[in-house]
Amino acid sequence: MESITFKDLQLSGNMEKGIEEIGFEEPTPIQSQAIPFIMEGRDVIGQAQTGTGKTAAFGIPALEMIEPDVRRVQVLVLCPTRELANQVADELNKLSKYKDIKILPVYGGQSINRQIRALKKGVQIVIGTPGRILDHIERKTLRIDNVSMVVLDEADEMLDMGFREDIEIILNNVPTTRQTILFSATMPRAIMKLTKRYQKDPQVVKTIHKKLTVPNVEQAYFEVKPHARPEVLCRLIDIYDAKSSLVFCNTKKGVDQLVETLKSRGYLADGLHGDMKQQQRERVMANFRKGDIETLVATDVAARGIDVENIELVFNYNVPQDEESYVHRIGRTGRAGRQGVAFTFVSGKEMYKLKNIQKYTKVKISRKKVPSRSDAEDIRANLLSQKVKDTIDEGHLGKYVHWVETLLEEDYTSLDVAAGLVKLMLAEDNK
Repeated sequence: MESITFKDLQLSGNMEKGIEEIGFEEPTPIQSQAIPFIMEGRDVIGQAQTGTGKTAAFGIPALEMIEPDVRRVQVLVLCPTRELANQVADELNKLSKYKDIKILPVYGGQSINRQIRALKKGVQIVIGTPGRILDHIERKTLRIDNVSMVVLDEADEMLDMGFREDIEIILNNVPTTRQTILFSATMPRAIMKLTKRYQKDPQVVKTIHKKLTVPNVEQAYFEVKPHARPEVLCRLIDIYDAKSSLVFCNTKKGVDQLVETLKSRGYLADGLHGDMKQQQRERVMANFRKGDIETLVATDVAARGIDVENIELVFNYNVPQDEESYVHRIGRTGRAGRQGVAFTFVSGKEMYKLKNIQKYTKVKISRKKVPSRSDAEDIRANLLSQKVKDTIDEGHLGKYVHWVETLLEEDYTSLDVAAGLVKLMLAEDNK
């Protein structure tokens, strides 16, 4: 299928604003394939892994079809776990920020009375585990006679966990005129039986999960609340004395705001995003290559043309929405045989996304403590120590040895000379 943009989908203005704010610049492959069919009212079977953007693939059409004036459940999303139910609810709430839609996650382990009170107030989308949704249906606290879409998210996981009977009871009680969407990472025989029985002429869409080759890059994450990220970013750029760093933001607005902050603090920074004209982008890239810009802030789409060999640090200022974007981002550093470094800032529910990235890249991303100002000198000293070792190993120290020998003749020890040089260099960094 030909690549499409969110503009091509002819979404409502409020939906487009929500998509812009959440940070989606263009649809992922599963979104570009599934959304048009779902918006046509077709039943869809989507084969896609976690971390490919499938929540928005069914979430955007579901939110668009809701009748806001009807305060009854119109969409039902079944998930295998409470964690996934909360993730889906969180993403749909962000997407629907500018639409008046009530969304409720329900699952075991949370007070059922609290859920009943919320349902009584009028909810349009219910997301939950099959057992708890069935419990509400049987109690008649969840009425499903107005449901026009049912989504089975991670259907293979739900069957593996023994939810088949619950799912079938729910589907047998939902109006037959509904639209049924099924997403699953694998398509075992049990899934195919479900689709034959409960879907009408479904359209199959799938994404091929690429084998991800993670480059030779030191990877770590910092738990940083959004308001503290500019300060921590500046501190890390200073500590590592980065002359060439690339910072990824999820939104164009985020790029502009961060560039403004960095410039106001005296950093040589500029931004790249999709709203900029080609001439502007070329000028920014030329300045970055020359070193006139030391910190480049970009969105994923704008960064595709970046091919610079000496990028020392990559920062994921925001966690990307899928693991392939993460691998593409960190692959910008560590080129031409050099060791690269990639840091990711996370907070709250972003940890779920980071866990998905680790699961599919099969690489451990270690946690680092946010360095305080007092930590900075120790870290810089360690980095300097490594640079000194590398310089010694490279050789060609002849004239420098001669200068040190001159100092040693004046009754200074080699230890005094080395310590004096370290002090000078660290003091220079602190200026």
